[in-house]
Order: sequence, then structure tokens, then C-alpha cells
Amino acid sequence: MSRRTVLLSVAAGVVALGGAGALTLAYAGNQPLELAHSTARYTAPAGDRDGSLIFDTDVTGSSGVKSVKVLAWPQHSSFAEDELTAKDMADAEPAVCEPAGKDATHCTYSVKVTRSDAESSPRGAWHVAVLATAQDGTTTLDRKASGFTVE
Repeated sequence: MSRRTVLLSVAAGVVALGGAGALTLAYAGNQPLELAHSTARYTAPAGDRDGSLIFDTDVTGSSGVKSVKVLAWPQHSSFAEDELTAKDMADAEPAVCEPAGKDATHCTYSVKVTRSDAESSPRGAWHVAVLATAQDGTTTLDRKASGFTVE
């Protein structure tokens, strides 16, 4: 093999490795949002006291969190038959989010549950769907981030 061919091969290898490294850095720098530690706590109204639904989740992503929307839905509903979509989440209520470290945000959604709300709600299993939107516009939808039971 000539010296010129060896030098061209080495140069091509360096360019290829450099390109792969740049792609890896670009990918690592733009990770999609991830949800973790999602929990839902439902408390039924009792006596003259209202109940509540509190949902917490941790969201991480390299571009930051723009918004988090939450929707509680009964297991036996149209969303069980026709999968819930990001479009379905357009009118969902927002969670309140606070920074929780590098690239991390802790979000909480809380709503009061009146006796009338509880009486008109379907009994049984419920799911909590979450739509997280990053600062760069990408979204992550978890249709069943957590669950609870209405008795």
C-alpha cells in the first residue's frame, strides 16, 4: 500500500470518528423529556371536608421544561378504547413546576374534589396522563403515568 493511500485512509478515519463524536455530543446535548417517580394520591371527600387529587412527577430533559399538563381519566372511558393523544391533552390542566437540579424539574398538580364531583365520578380504576413539553418544542406523553382508585 502506498504512503499516500495510508495517509488518506487515516485522514478519512479521523474525519469519520470526529463526525461520529460530534453526532454523539449533539445527541447527548438534546435528550427528550423523561418522567420519573410519578405518583397520584386521591382522597375522597368526608363529612364536610373536600377531598383532593394530588399528582407529582419529576421531569428531566436537556432543553428544559416549558409545560406539563395533567389529565385524570377513568379506566372505562373512550380513552381506553381510542388511545389518548397529545391533541386530547390540549385542554388538560397545567401542573406547577419548580427547578429540582440540573436539567430536572419537579411538577405537582393538585385539584379539590367536592362531594358532588366524587358522586358523579365513575367508580374504579383511574389513570393519570401527562404531556410534558420541552423548551425546544418536543413533547413526551405518558398515557398512564400513575393511577388511583375511586371507591
